[in-house]
Amino acid sequence: MAPALRRMCCPSEEQYVESLFSSIASRYDLINSVLSLGLHKAWRRFAVSLARLSPGNSTLDVCCGTGDFALELAKAVGSTGTVIAIDFSEPMLEIARQKADRAGLSQIDFVKADACDLPFADDSFDCAVVGFGLRNIAEFGRAIAELSRVVKPGGRVISLEIFGIRTTWASAIWKLYFNVAGPWVARFLRGDPQAYTYLPRSVESFATPEEMARQFETQGLENVRWYKLACGAVCVHLGTKPLTKSAPPCVSSEKQDQQNFKGFERE
Repeated sequence: MAPALRRMCCPSEEQYVESLFSSIASRYDLINSVLSLGLHKAWRRFAVSLARLSPGNSTLDVCCGTGDFALELAKAVGSTGTVIAIDFSEPMLEIARQKADRAGLSQIDFVKADACDLPFADDSFDCAVVGFGLRNIAEFGRAIAELSRVVKPGGRVISLEIFGIRTTWASAIWKLYFNVAGPWVARFLRGDPQAYTYLPRSVESFATPEEMARQFETQGLENVRWYKLACGAVCVHLGTKPLTKSAPPCVSSEKQDQQNFKGFERE
């Protein structure tokens, strides 16, 4: 049986989250780099390596924020490929467009759209990713269903998300860092401390990595697995869309994924 989703859909909540992220757009990259100790870009690079993209492929970045994931995807698909990146915050999208222009990555199209109602046809993309976004969506199972819908049969759906450390001795250190350091850093860097008070709350109320994996399976994805980063505080989930409804589960190149993960750990 699918796990119960912990968060209820509420228009006022969605508006609150949208306004919150719009308010921190100008400081988002700086504060993320400080809070992640500069590791968030390496996490994205690892996630993109799991996408198995080739030049000319098409990919979707949901909850793209200021565009770091989209930029990595654009490098993977090359000048002949396409990347469509969506977000609900126009200030975030504007910063992302500026970054893509500076990088000369014209193959990225940034669009304001709803992750739970994607404006794309079925089977449109070779891969779909979401970075640090599902936690901020009230009906995140519905968003996963939409990601699965728009990916081509045999394509991959990938999520990079914060789950926190909940069960080991390190959980106390994690909570101190996240609950106290986050708002303090935001205030010091002239960001919105309220946004970084929301962040630990959103992590604590979100699904576990195991629940996320079951949601991937519930939405029709197969060969679902996840990789723990930062002592398990961050995870990359991966699922593959079946080739056909009647076909047996596809055989994934899991060995190569494991090699990529070992290479990432050595970096």
